[in-house]
Amino acid sequence: MRESIRHLVNKIKLIADFVNKDDVFVVLVIIFATSASFGLGRISSIEENKTPLQIASANLVPENDEIMGNYVASKNGTKYHLPWCSGAQTISETNKIWFETKEEAESRGYTPAKNCKGL
Repeated sequence: MRESIRHLVNKIKLIADFVNKDDVFVVLVIIFATSASFGLGRISSIEENKTPLQIASANLVPENDEIMGNYVASKNGTKYHLPWCSGAQTISETNKIWFETKEEAESRGYTPAKNCKGL
């Protein structure tokens, strides 16, 4: 039995000679940090009286502009937008043309704006 323990100790010493002590420290710090993070995450999920996260819908339609249709385009442009898209926000009130449907806008020669999600 003593021979097997000595043999094991000699193997450990050989491995320790090859390993840089700074590397061992970095590995131990990483293991400690990940274990602590995992533990804190588990503890935070145990709390019983947690109120669930609620996401309130934001008012995406600007309040100061009067919406007169479902789609808007500029008299001088070639693209149509949803009223809350950034492209629609840059059109001056005097140049806005309103459409009820996509088909109506496309029949007048307008194409959907690529930066307006949902078109």
